[in-house]
Amino acid sequence: MNQRTAAFGLLTTLALAGCGASEAASPPRYEANLTVLEGGGHGPQLCMMVMESAPPQCGGPDVVGWDWSKVDHQSQGGVKWGEYRVVGTWDGSRLTLTEPPGAPRKAAPAHEEDFTSPCPAPEGGWRPVEPAKATQQALDQAMARAGTVEEFAGAWLDQSYMKGLPAESPESNDPRRLVLNLKFTGDLSGREAWIREVWGGALCVSGAARSQSELEAIQREVQSELGDRLVSASSSVLSNQVTAEVWVATDEQRRDLDARHGAGAVVLNGVLRPVG
Repeated sequence: MNQRTAAFGLLTTLALAGCGASEAASPPRYEANLTVLEGGGHGPQLCMMVMESAPPQCGGPDVVGWDWSKVDHQSQGGVKWGEYRVVGTWDGSRLTLTEPPGAPRKAAPAHEEDFTSPCPAPEGGWRPVEPAKATQQALDQAMARAGTVEEFAGAWLDQSYMKGLPAESPESNDPRRLVLNLKFTGDLSGREAWIREVWGGALCVSGAARSQSELEAIQREVQSELGDRLVSASSSVLSNQVTAEVWVATDEQRRDLDARHGAGAVVLNGVLRPVG
């Protein structure tokens, strides 16, 4: 065998190896713990929210490869359903199972927003500076006043004092024992004094990147942009962000949302998560 023949044989071998590697590559797989329900004129579908009727109702993407005879499930009035861990590939509208459904796995605790005031506590702790103006009426006036400016970015009450107090305790709704939190965009100078004209209770004024009206506009735009792909959308005063949920979230979608609305304005999550 001459060198030219040997070289040709080597190239052929490499080409075949490359072809085999390409054929062996498998599409990404996704998993989730969800309700699967069939009934009401549709086959097995994934459900995020289930109507608590008898029988239950819900709808979502179709599940390909489902066999009710191989899973424990409930049935009533022609409807079959159950909760499962599902694993499969995603084609943009359907989940094709790649392994048998199993019992749902224990989910990580849901993230809870922290309502603690971001301002440092004053010396001696939070307390009214003018107790006579720490009333429910004054609180309502302060929140209404804050909402009149374009820079307003939201409000919440820090009620951490309620720890250990029963909900029915008279102290649980005492305006003198809470911290009014107000967020604004832009220059904050003068904001506290402006609110102090009507409110004498504990107060924390902090900054935000986006106003409440801007967040609401972004949420509407995201709902329109994602269309049928959208599962849910909401905005948070605390994080000053819009959170959107789709069945499968990609880095490309996240980059597109950042380009449209600004980096970090929208958090995109997927119901179906990559396996591994």
